[in-house]
Amino acid sequence: MARRAAVPRSDPPPGDAEESLKDALQQTLEEARMVLPGVQALFGFQLIAVFSERFERDLAAFERDLHLVAIALVTVAIALMMTPAAYHRQVDRRRASGDFLALASRLISGAMLPLAAGLALDIQIVARIVTGDLLLATALGVVVFAMFVLLWFVFPQWRAARQHDPKR
Repeated sequence: MARRAAVPRSDPPPGDAEESLKDALQQTLEEARMVLPGVQALFGFQLIAVFSERFERDLAAFERDLHLVAIALVTVAIALMMTPAAYHRQVDRRRASGDFLALASRLISGAMLPLAAGLALDIQIVARIVTGDLLLATALGVVVFAMFVLLWFVFPQWRAARQHDPKR
């Protein structure tokens, strides 16, 4: 007999209404639908860059390789973001389950790390072309990656911990 993972539940903060499972699932899928067009547009620009004259002329071989890694990371992010909708359409078509909500949330959250890394790599490449300074460009790429990690992972976890802290 398969054991179902429990969905952690906590009391909503005062004044907040608890969301139904169906509404939470709908919101999760809608969030993925809202972000996906932007990520797909980014992917398109990444692909177009490869066919520009400057790509071969102005980028060193390792920078072209970094761009390929960035494209691969964004591709991973797209796959992770699209998986909940594809899975739901094929497996849980007419029902909302806590297991699927947890899976979809993990997949969408998991897409953020490769997306952040891919964006940071491309920022580094663009900054190197604009400034001509590899060290400055690398520092900017690291700062951009750190910003994404702070805003997409650290900040939400910090806020969640504060909301559930009984001493607050």
